[in-house]
Amino acid sequence: MHVLVVGGTGFLGYHAVEEFLRRHYLVTVLALPPLPTPDLLLATVVTKLVDLNSLDDDNVRLLLEGKDAVVYAAGADDRVLPPSPAYPFFYQANVEPFVRLVKLGCEVGVKCGVLLSSYFAYFDRIWPEKRLADYHPYIRSRREQAAQAFEAAGPDFDLKVLELPFIFGTMPGRIPLWAPLIDYICSPFPLVYIRGGTNAISAKSVGEAIVGAVENGVRGRYVIGDENITWADLLTRLCDLTGQRKRLLYVPPGIIKAVMIALKLSHQMQGKEAGLNPVKITDILTSELYFDPISSRETLGYGGGDLNQALKDTVEACKKKL
Repeated sequence: MHVLVVGGTGFLGYHAVEEFLRRHYLVTVLALPPLPTPDLLLATVVTKLVDLNSLDDDNVRLLLEGKDAVVYAAGADDRVLPPSPAYPFFYQANVEPFVRLVKLGCEVGVKCGVLLSSYFAYFDRIWPEKRLADYHPYIRSRREQAAQAFEAAGPDFDLKVLELPFIFGTMPGRIPLWAPLIDYICSPFPLVYIRGGTNAISAKSVGEAIVGAVENGVRGRYVIGDENITWADLLTRLCDLTGQRKRLLYVPPGIIKAVMIALKLSHQMQGKEAGLNPVKITDILTSELYFDPISSRETLGYGGGDLNQALKDTVEACKKKL
């Protein structure tokens, strides 16, 4: 089978490519230049370093022709701080390119697509009273991205949406996005935590889930993860891995919200708007962002249980930067 991975030189795209190669797929990668390291991908991988949005429809069709599946591991995540209002930016970055890719893929006979999305879209569905998509432009873009892509997908195009939680692990040539957290843990400052927790997953498991979605998934949404973990437990495990011995100090939600109000005012003074509303997201992050991954794990056949190794690898890669 021949698969196209859009964003194949990024963190999750790289792990998908590695798993596809391990299972003897032919792989083509489309990604923005430059490569994070010259020898990132094997010579057998056809690598095209160009912006998808710069290609006209005919060139995208040529790229898609002969492919059995397309994986979309690109777009803007919630860390981006665009000009206000933020939603048009996230719509153009997340919704439009993937919907276009699905439509053109259907035209040339691609049978399968895998979209990497966020578990915030899952919580938007199961917590309708919280109106997450109304308050958070990033979450709204993820909801619309999947909805419009399912509408655009023809009857022969199996679209699988993987909704991802916090992800740990490493790849060549890039410093993990958790580096600021590891810096903070290794600093002389007190270590504070909030109530609640999250699910977390290793990048290796994500790569396995992506390939599993191509091989075993059926059209639909899959929330995937390795382990539910409280924020306090996560910080404790990271402290142990960094060799730090710190007592954790609990911070009530009210204090966090006050800080977030100041952050939002700062964004407004700059004419910016965050993808996740800083004030509203406090209520979410101090909740239990937990789910049971067993069903998706059994269907897609990805691993689990290697979160500790992923945390260790993340800490080691971040400490090299220190």
